[in-house]
Amino acid sequence: MKSHHRGRGATFNPDNRYNEYRSEAVDDGWETPPGDAPRTTVEVEKPRTIITRNDSPDVPFDRSINAYRGCEHGCIYCFARPTHAWLGLSPGLDFETKLTAKPNAAELLHKALENPRYTPAPLALGTNTDPYQPIERQWRIIREVLEVLHAHRHPVTITTKSALIERDLDILQEMASKRLVRVQISLTTLEAELARRMEPRATSPRRRLEAIKTLTGAGVPTSVMVAPVVPVLTDPELETILAASAEAGAAQAGYILLRLPLEVAPLFEQWLHTHYPLKAEHVLSRIRDCRDGALNSAKFGERMSGNGEYAGLIAQRFRLAIRRLDLEEKLPPLDCSKFRRSDRQSDLFD
Repeated sequence: MKSHHRGRGATFNPDNRYNEYRSEAVDDGWETPPGDAPRTTVEVEKPRTIITRNDSPDVPFDRSINAYRGCEHGCIYCFARPTHAWLGLSPGLDFETKLTAKPNAAELLHKALENPRYTPAPLALGTNTDPYQPIERQWRIIREVLEVLHAHRHPVTITTKSALIERDLDILQEMASKRLVRVQISLTTLEAELARRMEPRATSPRRRLEAIKTLTGAGVPTSVMVAPVVPVLTDPELETILAASAEAGAAQAGYILLRLPLEVAPLFEQWLHTHYPLKAEHVLSRIRDCRDGALNSAKFGERMSGNGEYAGLIAQRFRLAIRRLDLEEKLPPLDCSKFRRSDRQSDLFD
């Protein structure tokens, strides 16, 4: 049987898709207690390189850094869950409880930036898992990465749903004064109970709005990303979320329609039936309306926004709202001209 652990998003741990054999739980009529909630563990990973490259036409960057694999936030909709299969682990509970950290990330980044062949362009943090997930409090890897980027005057964009980003306000404020940083705060819902169930260990919606206010007040260019928009469940809040973000000081806004690649689809479906059984079929039906009758579509140009009448209506509502709320501001481009190499930075890692 599938059961729900308080403080975790996934209701079960599906087999790794690369496993030769698969198992499936069967309800034999006996009530099975949930047992103890799985604890978070962190393994050290020591990669040889840290910058990941991509050429996707759907994203506005070509390089990123992910200091962690897996994410303790436990967002049930997270499109990165299937990547845990590459570690031989499950995209379910394993993804949010069995994490890896890359403590040599800053050192590897410094080495990459010192390479004479390196050409600067905005580097993205928070593209796969949240850079400010709870374990960052102890590991402080992102703090070290920002120190290296700042020392090299290298531009960066950060996407997070955590107020922990306020810890690094000193660095971000200095980088912002040189047009080297932009921040996106991801906000899915304003309903505290829904957020607790859907993204159980992420910062509350209220605190995320406070983080927007703090960052913008410090001069850090900050936008809101309404992501994902979940048909039926959160899309009625779209205008309200945008209005609250504008009031908090967000200068710009974007949105992404819910994506359910690979194992995320059955995980999300089971989560729906566990927490919102009366709405489940309605939500799934509307998702299919936006995805050519399926729960997911990987088509470039459509995977972020969907297609069809319902997806078009969401897009139209979004455009009208950001126009009314003055969230169409075009932030100044990040400045790559200040980039510098300096062997003096090597003493950071002696």
